[in-house]
Formats: sequence, C-alpha cells, structure tokens
Amino acid sequence: MIDMERVTRCVASQQYCYSRHGDRERQNDALSLDEVEQCLLNGRIIEQYPDTGRGESCLVVGFSNDGKPIHAVCGNMGEKLLIITVYIPTPPKFITPFERGNPK
Repeated sequence: MIDMERVTRCVASQQYCYSRHGDRERQNDALSLDEVEQCLLNGRIIEQYPDTGRGESCLVVGFSNDGKPIHAVCGNMGEKLLIITVYIPTPPKFITPFERGNPK
C-alpha cells in the first residue's frame, strides 16, 4: 500500500516521474509542475487501488499554494513514484475535491 510518507519523500527528493498520459493531462488542465508538487507535498490519500493491472496505486487530493484543488493518481515505479494521471476534480465526477459524485 502506498502511503503519504512515501509520496512526500519521493517528491521532496525529486524521485518521481510522470507517465506520458499523466503529463498530457497535467498540461490539459494547465497545471504547472510546481502546483502538482504542492498538491503531493500537502495532500492526503483518499482512495487506494490494490491493483489496476499495473500494480497498486492511490488517489491523492491536495491543493496548490493558491488553493487550486488537484487530484493525482500515483503508483510505484521501482524506487520512484509514478504520477499516472493528474487533473482538477470537477462535477459531475466529483462533488467536492474529497467526494465522488453519484454514478449515473
């Protein structure tokens, strides 16, 4: 299970990387690299995914220094943290940054 201690340690020591998809999604939502780091350094895990076909991962919610909510799905890539995807949570999928919307 990935915990926040691992996430913050990897980010603080620059031991992380983005998947191609994750970096594309970050750019689509106009999120800077610094904003994503801020999210991961002050965030909390709200969902754990034991195995999505590529190993375990987790959903981290955090905020940029200016208060922008950010979600990052993180997994393991050896000793590094892999940022699988990153985005700004919005309705209808998320009611709040911490709460999923009702599936239709």
